[in-house]
Amino acid sequence: MSRSDAPASDGRRWRPTRRGFLIATGLSGGGLAIGLGLGLPALRLRIAEGLSDSPVGGDQPRDPAAWFELLPDGRLRLHLNKVEMGQGVHTALAQVVADELELPLDRLELVQATTEHGPADPFGTAGSTSVAALWLPLREAAASLRELLRERAAAQLDLPAESLVARHAGFQPADGSATPRIDYATLLAGADLSTWELPEAAPRLKPAAEFTLIGEAVPRIDLPAKVDGSARFAYDVRLPGMAYGAVARPPMLGARLRGGRAGKAAEQPGVLTVLIEPGFAGVVAESRAAAGAALAQLELDWSPGRAWQQAEIEALLKLDGSGGVTIQRAGRAARHLADAADAASGATVIEAEYATPMAAHMPMEPQAALVDVQPDRVEAWVGTQLPDMLRGRLAKLLDLDEAQVNIHTPYLGGGFGRKFGEDVAGEAARLSRAAGRPVHVGWDRAEELREGYVRPPSRHRLRARLGPDGRIEALEHRQASGEVAFGFLPGFVAAMMGADFGATRGARLHYTAIPHRLVRAWVQTLPIRTGWWRGLGLLPNTFAIESFVDELAAQAGADPLRFRLDHLADDPDDRRMRAVLEAAAELGGWDAATPTGRARGIACCDDNGTLVAQVVELGRAADGGPQVHRVACAVDCGRVVNPDGAAAQVEGCIVMGLSSVLLEDLRVADGRVVAGNFDRYPILDISQTPAIALRLLDSPIDRPLGLGEPPIGPIGAAVANAWFALTGERIRRLPLRSGAEARSG
Repeated sequence: MSRSDAPASDGRRWRPTRRGFLIATGLSGGGLAIGLGLGLPALRLRIAEGLSDSPVGGDQPRDPAAWFELLPDGRLRLHLNKVEMGQGVHTALAQVVADELELPLDRLELVQATTEHGPADPFGTAGSTSVAALWLPLREAAASLRELLRERAAAQLDLPAESLVARHAGFQPADGSATPRIDYATLLAGADLSTWELPEAAPRLKPAAEFTLIGEAVPRIDLPAKVDGSARFAYDVRLPGMAYGAVARPPMLGARLRGGRAGKAAEQPGVLTVLIEPGFAGVVAESRAAAGAALAQLELDWSPGRAWQQAEIEALLKLDGSGGVTIQRAGRAARHLADAADAASGATVIEAEYATPMAAHMPMEPQAALVDVQPDRVEAWVGTQLPDMLRGRLAKLLDLDEAQVNIHTPYLGGGFGRKFGEDVAGEAARLSRAAGRPVHVGWDRAEELREGYVRPPSRHRLRARLGPDGRIEALEHRQASGEVAFGFLPGFVAAMMGADFGATRGARLHYTAIPHRLVRAWVQTLPIRTGWWRGLGLLPNTFAIESFVDELAAQAGADPLRFRLDHLADDPDDRRMRAVLEAAAELGGWDAATPTGRARGIACCDDNGTLVAQVVELGRAADGGPQVHRVACAVDCGRVVNPDGAAAQVEGCIVMGLSSVLLEDLRVADGRVVAGNFDRYPILDISQTPAIALRLLDSPIDRPLGLGEPPIGPIGAAVANAWFALTGERIRRLPLRSGAEARSG
């Protein structure tokens, strides 16, 4: 437990950090180390508070030997434990290191760490935390190496260390004297970084005024390989003598494999091995097609599943009764909402319900893994966001020590939270062990849609007391969802927390000038696998809250922007939100006349300290539904390392969010997911993508905050609010569809 995670001994209120809590509860295999003497309801509330607004990421070393390797040509190799899955994180982290080291970027080679070579990462690449989590550790490691080199340079030049300045991968006298310059390559020649003694004190870091790379839009490091085709993804990895595996899938939700026989599968052309174990059946063959064809010849006995229908799954989400957990409480919202029934008060109570459907991830690259199980060692190439966790799980599956398993992580062709599971790696490992050779398993699109986990559906009920002056006096949000995080954590976590912090991301109310606020959450295990999705619950929860705030503004006869500003307090966080809202409004032309047949809507969110506001301009499409023409987005995400990378992340969030808002609706019929490919599960294409304008605000926060997910939060509400402004129709269910099928309230 870190010092910040320890219970306070001086009477201050204890709050867990996301980093400490997530790692302690199982992302690193540890146990929960927090006091239970608070009482369960109070403990749950404090955990929810702590998880909602603290940075996350595992403890990382500042020892240069953990990160750097000297190459024969004098360059440095940086082993990064955060995965590059298209978000540009390797480029940003290279900038951080090179700037602190005074090293040109072309003198730094980046490689993805394996679980044997490079720092461990118990948290993985998730939660928009890669740059935020490594900002300080990487700077300290680079600065430590710089200062160790300074001492060597001083000794060789016979000068005081403090008289030397680092410039362009070397040292020179600060006074400009004629003393020769000495390069890092000379100082590192023949060196073994692991033998260098690291000072106990953290090194001096460069002040922001001296940054030369941080804050600059440098080109993406990974793009050349992706353009010329030399980049390798998990689907591309090949080894001599490898084979291909395919795995039998249940015919219906809830069905389990009870047993079976090989039947004619072993006789099929190219088949090498048939494996049938409790709960598992698969085939290994010389080609992927041969393995897939042989599956149909297996004689398998499945237990009956259940012919679940979509309406039955949605009906499982309840907003009342036992199991509700309070995750935010300020003032006495329940009392004031009840008191509003008194007509003499002049107050009005408004209530509305919202819903969002299940959603798939649809990464460009489906799940893939190549695993080589040898008698005493395992080498695995897996498209995973959690290589260190996967190492432990494969070791357990194969009854080996973790030290015998090495995970290589190629580029990921998109992740979005889908590449957390170890399912494809476990399948390849089982088949490799049985076949005695490396086996590659690559899912197809139907498997990705029907066998993976999805974003759960959600329901929301919001109630507000609107005073006679048009201000919100009390606001309550009730939220119900399937599991997001709980399915990946030890069972005791769900029992202790009650509310799934993944599902409730974005569910808390950030308008702190509302005196009475209450948020309660219910979680339900559903018959379909649910889990992580980009932003977790951020898009569904922000859609409900920010749409309802718009409803209240309309009830009060107020401008939606001014109404939001009026419910922000005068504190540092709310002043940041005010600036973001005003910047988005200016960028989006909020006060300007709209073109004929168009209207604008606004929404905002606070996601772990990153503040986002968006203004959407839309009109009617040819089919009568919404057509988004322009999105203006303002963001305060702390210090920006690479503005181009930041813009790409914002644009990616907006496009993915719009796809979910306008099109995506994963449905179940007769016990199966209906969609098996893009024809039944369409996503937004480039012809439907609107113009996107972005403003990154200068922030009072002098460190990077998350950006890979927060901009996905407001887009649903901003679209719905613009549609209401255009048509007067309030749509309270995603995807946004006009008319009867919208199920508006």
